Amino acid sequence: MGFEKFGRKSFASHAKVESFVEYLEKGELRGTQCKSCGKQYFPPRADCNGCLGNDMDWFKIEGIGTLVSHTRAGFAPTGFEADVPYTLAMADFNGIKVFGRLTGDIPEEEVKVGMNLQLNILTFSDGQLSYEFIKP
Repeated sequence: MGFEKFGRKSFASHAKVESFVEYLEKGELRGTQCKSCGKQYFPPRADCNGCLGNDMDWFKIEGIGTLVSHTRAGFAPTGFEADVPYTLAMADFNGIKVFGRLTGDIPEEEVKVGMNLQLNILTFSDGQLSYEFIKP
């Protein structure tokens, strides 16, 4: 299995960081960390932008995050057309910025910068995997 199982529509079947999907199947969202310089990445990277090393390890992103920014999308890329409108958000989890979708269960008028969020791993009816932000 490779990266083809991530998201609603996948255009890549293999990636250097395809373990990302294996962790989603276990209910975990993970990023990568360079073993040489310690720099952390999300989305995960196979190579370090800091020291140009390629000896990476995985770390778990968990706990309560804080909403940093958000926008309401009225259009969608291929595979997401039926989902509009939806809210894209960036949340900070202990210094790691995570970009993703906000659950549709939170009314738009309640979405505020600084609000607490946590991660929720999604498995769609067709077996595809993703994640979203929800209220704790």
